[in-house]
Amino acid sequence: MQKKTRSLLEELESLYVDRDRKHIMENRATNVMSSAIRLVEQIEETYTTEESEILIRKLLNAIRLKDPSKFNRTLRKLDANSPNNPTKKKPD
Repeated sequence: MQKKTRSLLEELESLYVDRDRKHIMENRATNVMSSAIRLVEQIEETYTTEESEILIRKLLNAIRLKDPSKFNRTLRKLDANSPNNPTKKKPD
């Protein structure tokens, strides 16, 4: 009898752990998607239509390939070429 009770308790505990993991994963996914949506909106507000399309494509590609440098590199290039870039030297 003791062995059966112990087995049931262990099984109930494992169900809770699985449910908790699923809840954590769902929570994290929701947070990531909300952040990504806000980032896309900020990109669309900051850059031209053409630039924002490039950046959004690079963002999605960087996520798919698990390589954030692909997005960062493009972002730095666009910012360096921007006429409003304060670090860019103005012609004399």
